[in-house]
Amino acid sequence: MYIVQDKTTLVACVYYLVFALMNDAFRRKIRSGGCGCATQLAFAFALQDSENKGSYGESFDQEALPLKTAFELFDANFFSSKKMVEITKGAKELNVPTIRANRKLVGSVNGGLNHHSPLILELGELIKTKQVTSEELTQICLKRLKRYNPVLEAVISYTEDLAYKQAKEADDLFSRGVYLGPLHGIPYGLKDIISVPQYKTTWGSKSFKDQVLDIEAWVYKRLKSAGAVLVAKLVSGSLAYDDIWFGGRTRNPWNIEEFSTGSSAGPAACISAGLVPFAIGSETVGSMTLPASRCGVTALRPTFGLVGRTGVMSISESLDKLGPFCRSATDCAIVLDSIMGKDPDDVSSRDISLGDPFSVVQVLASKGVNMVPFKLNYTVDSVQGIISFTMDVDMLAHFDEWQRSGKDDDYEAQDQWPVELRRARFFPAVDYLQGKGKLMQEVRESFKVDAMIGSPTEWERVCMGNLVGMPVIVVQTGFTHISNPPSSDCRRRKTTTTGIFAPPYHDHIALALAVAYQSETNHHKQRPPVDELGPNDSIPNPPIHIQPPRLLRFL
Repeated sequence: MYIVQDKTTLVACVYYLVFALMNDAFRRKIRSGGCGCATQLAFAFALQDSENKGSYGESFDQEALPLKTAFELFDANFFSSKKMVEITKGAKELNVPTIRANRKLVGSVNGGLNHHSPLILELGELIKTKQVTSEELTQICLKRLKRYNPVLEAVISYTEDLAYKQAKEADDLFSRGVYLGPLHGIPYGLKDIISVPQYKTTWGSKSFKDQVLDIEAWVYKRLKSAGAVLVAKLVSGSLAYDDIWFGGRTRNPWNIEEFSTGSSAGPAACISAGLVPFAIGSETVGSMTLPASRCGVTALRPTFGLVGRTGVMSISESLDKLGPFCRSATDCAIVLDSIMGKDPDDVSSRDISLGDPFSVVQVLASKGVNMVPFKLNYTVDSVQGIISFTMDVDMLAHFDEWQRSGKDDDYEAQDQWPVELRRARFFPAVDYLQGKGKLMQEVRESFKVDAMIGSPTEWERVCMGNLVGMPVIVVQTGFTHISNPPSSDCRRRKTTTTGIFAPPYHDHIALALAVAYQSETNHHKQRPPVDELGPNDSIPNPPIHIQPPRLLRFL
């Protein structure tokens, strides 16, 4: 047993302990007896501490003990030994390669001196011609939502009282000759990261499943002023990550053995199944494009800053975007026109006038579209790492207390946010900013065409497009048969989609091309076999078709 007899020796022990455990040469010297008494004591205490309970209430093995000092430098010693080792492993696999790649880049030189079947219109016409009322449409939507949701798991809460109140107001206004526009009296749903007073805004997480925010989100205000009727808060993956939420996991209406993917799972599934005419979702990295592609619906991820985000749970202020899920590009254009504009409480939002996509369609029809081979070139090879840095650090800033208090241990999917946000405390800002600046500069210079067509789900493109804030609209291009169908007459299908990308603030070009394409095709008019998805429909558990591992960062 070693006994520390004076303060000087104790300080020496601590001093040598830090360096001995962080340096292999020191360790070898200690073991060979080539150091003084204080160093020998330090090593002995280190061994003893690895076998007994440490100051944090658990055993520190030889792998975790040297990490403790490094974590203390970031004031992050609230992590357990196991989590420290886990974070370090993740940092070596993702953080370090990205850091090294970005050190080759110079995004900022010294001194920083450079630098149709439009459903909404059809329903609106029925209201205007008095063939149906807003209250009747609202009743139809609520009935369908309640009928199919037990299987799809796409709704978090119904806003029934509010819906009938807003529908009645819409009908009363119309009866007095007041018409608010194409969304007047049209039911819709909101992804449940968007706050509405007096109703729960759960963010899809059991940590916040009883949360009620007395905030009117800006996008909700815009839709309310347009006369639209909110019927439900739709599933957001937990804390806007993937399709798992506190009540289950949202399914794809085209094939109920598949899940929707992406945190805007509820809006995508509900539009696909015809439960609401339109819905508002969000994307940080893939949360709109991935579920829209899986569920076979039209969705527009607009230019960053085009739609205000006040009252919406934030992952990343420089990446988050709100946009519409609809049956057609025409409907997306109508909804975007109602929700875009300057939000006085969102400094990133802008009041920008886009061109009219419908007049652009006429120009395209008269001149034709010249298709040429095109590739968006850039030299940055760490795009996925850069967007992970951006998203994770911003997200951690919003959920710091949640992590420090250990609430992340109760998260619905432990391989998602908990792992990423623990690692997020160890990102060097300089290397990240250089890479992002270089990427945005190169993409801006390289985008020499009016629009680009490509896969909306290819991960590199998803990351790149979100980093530079470019718009994309997902459109359906066909269907294929699922593998190993349960019967020969199975109506389940796999949807195929493409993405039409445009430079930032050229959303109208992407919309126009999508409208022109859908005017000549009918893929977007096809409907999944929802009538076979009643509350008693049997779903194999586990599913017959094994799902591949979830890709991380489906946000």
